[in-house]
Amino acid sequence: MAKRQHAVLVVGLGRFGGAVALELNRLGHQVIAIEKDAETAQSYAGRLTRVVTADATRPHVIEDVRAGQVPVAVVGIGFSVEASVLAVANLVDAGVGTIWAKALSPEHGRILERIGAHHVIHPEAQTGRRVAHLVGGGLLDYLEVDDGFVIVKMVPPQETIGFTLAQSNVREKYGVTVVGVKSPGREFAPAHADTKITAHDLLIVTGATTLIERFAARP
Repeated sequence: MAKRQHAVLVVGLGRFGGAVALELNRLGHQVIAIEKDAETAQSYAGRLTRVVTADATRPHVIEDVRAGQVPVAVVGIGFSVEASVLAVANLVDAGVGTIWAKALSPEHGRILERIGAHHVIHPEAQTGRRVAHLVGGGLLDYLEVDDGFVIVKMVPPQETIGFTLAQSNVREKYGVTVVGVKSPGREFAPAHADTKITAHDLLIVTGATTLIERFAARP
């Protein structure tokens, strides 16, 4: 079944908002962007469905682009807490169904949530935590799905090599779940109880952050 594509409004085409807009466009979504800086807006002309040079803190701008008819909006404003809050408030007033917003600080994030943002993103903090886990060793990739729950890519601990998942008893011993395995020259495949792990495999593992850290620390 094909993925459902829809229109998305992106407010602010800085590094964060610009990256979101271009990736959404690549995925086939209709991307309408509002950018206050004329030079930045011009640099995205022809790369997105529509780029409007305007100030999203002004309610009439949100009305002019018919934001209320767009199911999803992303606010990537990164230069001003006030501008971010006003833009989100305008989108809430316009009736946008789902609003994602970038926060510059925990306090900013709490304000965004209180005025109606459905998803608040803390990109620098999230990236910082991810890098810390990767630098610490043992993990090749790290994705925080929810508070305290992650998905990681890692090399298999020595005690799992040469055994099936049922034999190594990973879930019962460590409280984490191996959901996928990539063998050399093959694509990732779902893991089952009878999946046998080799020293050259990569594992996709899910679980609570503390339990994943304990499992990844195994030699």
